[in-house]
Amino acid sequence: MATTRRQFLFHTGAALAARAVAMDLPLTAYANPLGKPIGLQLYTVKEQLQKDFEGTLHQVAAVGYKEVELAGFFGRKPAEFRNALNAAGLHCGSVHIVDSAPPQESMDYAAALDAKYIISSQPSPLPGGPSSPPKDHNAYTLDDYKSIAEHANQLGEQAKKLGLQFGCHNHDFEFRRIDGKIGYDELLRSTDPELVKFELDCGWMSAAGNDPAAYLKKFPHRYRLLHIKDFKPTAAPSVGLGSKPEAAELGRGHIDYRLIFAAAKHSDVEWFYVEQEPPFVHTPALESIRINYEYLHAMS
Repeated sequence: MATTRRQFLFHTGAALAARAVAMDLPLTAYANPLGKPIGLQLYTVKEQLQKDFEGTLHQVAAVGYKEVELAGFFGRKPAEFRNALNAAGLHCGSVHIVDSAPPQESMDYAAALDAKYIISSQPSPLPGGPSSPPKDHNAYTLDDYKSIAEHANQLGEQAKKLGLQFGCHNHDFEFRRIDGKIGYDELLRSTDPELVKFELDCGWMSAAGNDPAAYLKKFPHRYRLLHIKDFKPTAAPSVGLGSKPEAAELGRGHIDYRLIFAAAKHSDVEWFYVEQEPPFVHTPALESIRINYEYLHAMS
């Protein structure tokens, strides 16, 4: 059977990693995409962190990851979390707002960790806004997205007072067409470029049938962070309707990251984080993050 380019990249990465181990060479000897350390969104290993917090952080670092992004605090105070990260040799530059608590709590936590970015991954319209939207994201109107943009601007002002930069993270539902327009585009258009930056989830944007490289080229100064993930191909684009696509390790799905990274090199992207969606049916999470890490080295 003919070997595809993606299969070649994946197997090359595994071969390079194996050779490095055999020669007792560090995997960091190989360049990373964008010339930046490879990061991990800790949501990927949340179950492991709940069982063995410090041990899992050390295992993440042992793979080679240097940067992490938070999407939960696992019952730790900022000083406890910071000490655990330092002990593992990890740095946290970005924190996601915890939806179950007021945004200010997550912002205070991020500031205490000396993080730079505070990210909202579940955009919501302005509380008490005129649209009174339903809870279902798939029922949002263009007015709802305008209200979300106004709320994002307010959160951006709130974050700025703490020395943080606020950003919005996408899923797939923001790309549903509404009267011929895309909700995500309304967010880009209606948010203040100085107060609101964006974390581009390349996996979800691709699953929704859109091109991350094209958005990076069109809005190079709005994007500061990337989420790197892959999905199995689907018969039709996912826009939040029906069952979500099946997650896959990098190189085992359908997303070509070469063009995405090429575009990101000409943008203001500072950090990028591997994030794999659960469930981990075929491969344990800690093995999956190793596969993803080695694949990115092979791409370089």
